[in-house]
Amino acid sequence: MVARQETPAGAGASGPAEFRAAVRSMHAATLRPEIFCEEMPAPQRIAPWSAALSADVTVDDLDLGTGRIILLHDPAGNDAWDGTFRCVAYARADIDPELITDPMLAEVGWSWLTEALEAHGATYTAASGTVTSVATESFGGMADEEGTAQIEIRASWTPMPGDDGLDMRPHVEAWGELLCTAAGLPPVPEGVIAIPSRRGQRGT
Repeated sequence: MVARQETPAGAGASGPAEFRAAVRSMHAATLRPEIFCEEMPAPQRIAPWSAALSADVTVDDLDLGTGRIILLHDPAGNDAWDGTFRCVAYARADIDPELITDPMLAEVGWSWLTEALEAHGATYTAASGTVTSVATESFGGMADEEGTAQIEIRASWTPMPGDDGLDMRPHVEAWGELLCTAAGLPPVPEGVIAIPSRRGQRGT
């Protein structure tokens, strides 16, 4: 993945070997071309080591969704995580305002994440999160503006390392799929391979 180096020096390039390998695997993920993904400063107080990516979903110069994924690592372990690593993800996208009244919207939004993780073979445990939907109506001098609605998915889960360490590629790719699903993009047809995204190429 060609991502611009915007994380503070040493945030992703240093740390224990298993963390550095996991960060490299984050950068090896393949995302859809509608996703512009780049590194972002990671939170420094939640865990001893962290790395983060941000992304925007854009179609025909229209921004349809945005999100971020953070990898946290505490070599000493964390009882709340049930492991030494933790993924924290966020996705927000515009949706049809009529969907706001659907009582199943939150449950469906959460299933977008869990199904994406399963589809990409991302093994995990201890998942938790929230799904929030917000509708906006305009009044008075702004009454002519159409109503808008958004869905926000905030989630965290503990990725399970394999025999060769933690491979973050399926987790990042599942997060990318979550972003696209929330933004209303149709799924990539079976047998079609996603083209690497325009990571780090905005404005060129």
